[in-house]
Amino acid sequence: MKTPAPMPAPRTMSLTAQHVALSLRDEPDLGPEPGWRQMDEGAIEALSRQYHEDLGSDPLWVFAYGSLIWKPDFDAVDHCRASAYGWHRSFCLKMHHWRGSPQQLGLMMALERGGRCDGVIYRVREGDRLAQIRRMVTREIRYHENIDMMRWIPVHTARGRMRALVFWAGPSGERILSKLPLHEVAHILARACGSAGSCAEYLFNTVLHLQEFGIRDRNLWTLQKLVAQEIDQLHGHPRDLAAERKGAAG
Repeated sequence: MKTPAPMPAPRTMSLTAQHVALSLRDEPDLGPEPGWRQMDEGAIEALSRQYHEDLGSDPLWVFAYGSLIWKPDFDAVDHCRASAYGWHRSFCLKMHHWRGSPQQLGLMMALERGGRCDGVIYRVREGDRLAQIRRMVTREIRYHENIDMMRWIPVHTARGRMRALVFWAGPSGERILSKLPLHEVAHILARACGSAGSCAEYLFNTVLHLQEFGIRDRNLWTLQKLVAQEIDQLHGHPRDLAAERKGAAG
């Protein structure tokens, strides 16, 4: 049985809350991405029931690899570390709204094929499971164009192999920028911001909360260092800026 890798020792991130503050700015809510068709209540209900019925009497586990780790929209009663083989995190989903803008493209994370992704699985409360799924579909899917990126995947844990629900897995089409060099991804993440916040903020929260579970994604760890360097170049080093402001106030 494959099990998650040993927990690495904590390390200090290069990307800091000060960097994140510099990346944020007020941007208007522009609604959905161009061409995205919002699901009505009937479509959301049908999709939610499909996954609810797929489970039968089995518990619902959700695989979290990004924002669901630090901002879940369901009620969990248990969790543990898990590894998804054949998938890896990738900042590949183009966003001109949400955490990007028409003036500055943003990139959001999804799971692409290949490699291994270490994350956390959460067991969803049983009593109102259908309602919990409906909440997740409304938050994570919401548009017809995203339905195919909700799926079941096998994950490996210290408790054995399990089936888990995952969102934003297997993206394809014109919305996807795959296999960009990390320095190009960092250039985008350091600059992109939308009504939901900045891409640097999203990266910071993901890396920070993965560390709390002893998970260090090699690419994300490199990205947070590169994004910090990009923001330093754009704005000056945060410590230098803080000293300047303190001196001006004095």
